[in-house]
Amino acid sequence: MLISCGCPVSGVWADPLSVTGFAMRAEELGYHGMWAFQRLLAGENQNLEPVYRSVLDPLLALTYASARTTRIRLGVAVINLPYVSPAYLAKQATTLDVLSGGRFDLGLGTGWSDVEFAATGSDPNPRGRRTEEYLTVLRALFTGEAATFDGEFYRVPPSTMAPPPVQRGGPPILLGGVADSALRRAGRIAAGWVSSSRTSLEDIARGVRIVRRAAEDAGRDPDSVRIVVRGVVRAGLRDEAFPLSGTWEQIRAGAQRYAEAGVTELFYDLNWDPFIGSPDADPRAAGERAEQILTALAPNG
Repeated sequence: MLISCGCPVSGVWADPLSVTGFAMRAEELGYHGMWAFQRLLAGENQNLEPVYRSVLDPLLALTYASARTTRIRLGVAVINLPYVSPAYLAKQATTLDVLSGGRFDLGLGTGWSDVEFAATGSDPNPRGRRTEEYLTVLRALFTGEAATFDGEFYRVPPSTMAPPPVQRGGPPILLGGVADSALRRAGRIAAGWVSSSRTSLEDIARGVRIVRRAAEDAGRDPDSVRIVVRGVVRAGLRDEAFPLSGTWEQIRAGAQRYAEAGVTELFYDLNWDPFIGSPDADPRAAGERAEQILTALAPNG
């Protein structure tokens, strides 16, 4: 199982020095990748976790980090596809892939915030057909060749998007979602599945089985499908609800449980630590805590 980390995009540690410094340090320590997430707005009357209240744009933050790194992969888990046209996201994803030298992974979801749907004039439904059509458009534009599409939700006149991505076929596309239909879709048409912060270890093990069975039914190699999991870390305080909590030894043991469940990549996302990813946290203490956790849990440690 590959070990990655979260990109500083939430709360007090989401600043220029943290984004580049954390990325360089993670690369030095041998982390495989660094993952960001998207949150556009916090509604005035929404009851949101602290991690969602102040968030940098994920693609801009990853592009900023790419300029100071050379090896670590850069992923987003996830961009909510109803918010933006596939042609516009294809250009953004291609640009990041080019500027990073082919290190970008694109996670997509359909969103859950009514405030953001209203602000972007978007509708996620019907989720399945919309998602499949969206991926078709992305992949057509990622070829760098002439493309055209006329679907139920999206239309692309005969055109070419250049320059093409560095990665052949474009950045790998992973899909989020927890419903059985979303899991099957990830196994059938995507490079893999990316979990949410709320998914329990038991639900992840079940999701792995559904994703891989769908891949096999679609004639794909089930072992080639990536299972990327956001790991919510609670360092220093053991909570049985969080496998990645307690001492460093307990957290590493928890990581092994994810590997045994079939996870192919686990990223320690410190944005979900309230002492780091909250806008009310102490900036200096947040940076020191993030450095301590990143170093202690390094895959080469």
